[in-house]
Amino acid sequence: MLDGLRRIEELERRRAPADELLAELRKLVRDGEAWLRAEREPAAAAEALERCRVALEGDAARQEVTLLVR
Repeated sequence: MLDGLRRIEELERRRAPADELLAELRKLVRDGEAWLRAEREPAAAAEALERCRVALEGDAARQEVTLLVR
């Protein structure tokens, strides 16, 4: 997951297209879901994953607005 976060940071630094960034964010959420399934005590992992989902939904909406403005 840390590699995914680094890729996302790199995409943001180079101002990658929104669809490329969103694809990486979605992959990160899928990785988080896999992590959640592997956890023995998943409550904290579930909360973290939900925060990621909420952030992704908010980011997707912001990206769509940005694309419309361009």
